[in-house]
Amino acid sequence: NATAFAMEFVPRITRAQVMDVLSSQANLAGYRAVIEAAYAFGKGFPMMMTAAGTVAPAKVFVMGVGVAGLQAIATARRLGAVVTATDVRPATKEQVESLGAKFLAVEDEEFRNAQTAGGYAKPMSPEYQAKQAVLTGEHIRKQDIVITTALIPGRAAPVLVSAEQVASMKPGSVLIDLAVEAGGNVAGAKAGEVVTTANGVSIVGYTNLPGRIAADASALYARNLVAFVGLMVKDGALTLDMEDEILKAAVVTHGGAVVHEGVKG
Repeated sequence: NATAFAMEFVPRITRAQVMDVLSSQANLAGYRAVIEAAYAFGKGFPMMMTAAGTVAPAKVFVMGVGVAGLQAIATARRLGAVVTATDVRPATKEQVESLGAKFLAVEDEEFRNAQTAGGYAKPMSPEYQAKQAVLTGEHIRKQDIVITTALIPGRAAPVLVSAEQVASMKPGSVLIDLAVEAGGNVAGAKAGEVVTTANGVSIVGYTNLPGRIAADASALYARNLVAFVGLMVKDGALTLDMEDEILKAAVVTHGGAVVHEGVKG
């Protein structure tokens, strides 16, 4: 008879932004992904011109431009990298370009309709995935760092980087897979491990990247919870309004039953 709520089900609407735990933690994950990439890469990110010669800027490719991807782009740009990014949602093109990065995608009719009403990416057809793979495959080969962030709620993570594409990268290149806990976007990624391939490419599969910035992750999550619990309190008393659109979307069990459609088995 417990009433249980899941914070990951909080709807992505304007009123609920302060409670959006997925966004607050993904923002930190995107930032930390670039820091981990810079450490694993072992070379400078910005172009540096010195009397002894010029250091070329790192080339960073971000695959999946949600909250984590946008923060990864912004962080890599601040460090001086040359950044490109891709996503199946057309609305992300302007966001990518506003951060000073270049957008890369097959912009056909399916691409123009590849976003749900909730702002998530739709699963793409095998035909589109094949065309996108050809475009990105040649691009990946030239990159120093690839950061993948693609997740579809309730589904296994799509494989964005094949074993052949990993093998095409230069020795010393780095891939950071933020979706490794859901199966991974990168072929060969292992949860909690750094895999070094035969051609000297590092595939970083760290889990819980926000936990690597624990103080900030905890502070942001606490604020999410305080805002959410505030919906249940009226005049100092616990008052559950199950018609409130946020509580209604996030409730999992209530009145002795499992009520969330996404959880019912």
